[in-house]
Amino acid sequence: MNRLIKFSDGLSDVMVKVSAVLLGLMTLLILLEIFLWNMFQKTTLIADEYSAYGLAAIIFLGAGYCLKEKGHIRITLILGVLPETISRIIAFIATVITTSFMGYVWWYLFKMVRSTWRYQSTSGTLTNTPIWIPQAIMLVGAACFFIQLVGTVFKTWQAIKTKEEVL
Repeated sequence: MNRLIKFSDGLSDVMVKVSAVLLGLMTLLILLEIFLWNMFQKTTLIADEYSAYGLAAIIFLGAGYCLKEKGHIRITLILGVLPETISRIIAFIATVITTSFMGYVWWYLFKMVRSTWRYQSTSGTLTNTPIWIPQAIMLVGAACFFIQLVGTVFKTWQAIKTKEEVL
């Protein structure tokens, strides 16, 4: 159980670094677009499309790290007035439900990527980007978030006994 928790935390750390690189590349692309337009009245034709793909990738790849670092929105109004053991049990149940839902989301993302791969769908823009590429990055991010959620399920389970704060 502890190995899974360490693995999920390490995986989230790697994914957030990939997200940071993507953010840097998006920034450079947008700056290039601005420079080309202001200096030469030319455009890259891809800045908006690829920045949108990058944004989706950053969101999915960074979600696990955000969970690990307790950055997701939490509603603690009710949990704050309950006894600690009961609030930890509720947190465990909520995490199990969230993990189940994320598994469901991952499965349908997988089916979406598989169908866009099979039908060779493209973006329909000038770039004709194969849509499965940005979707596959989202799928990887969703898988990493799911793994982090599984690790968090084990952390919240342990927290019921150890009385440590997880969420």
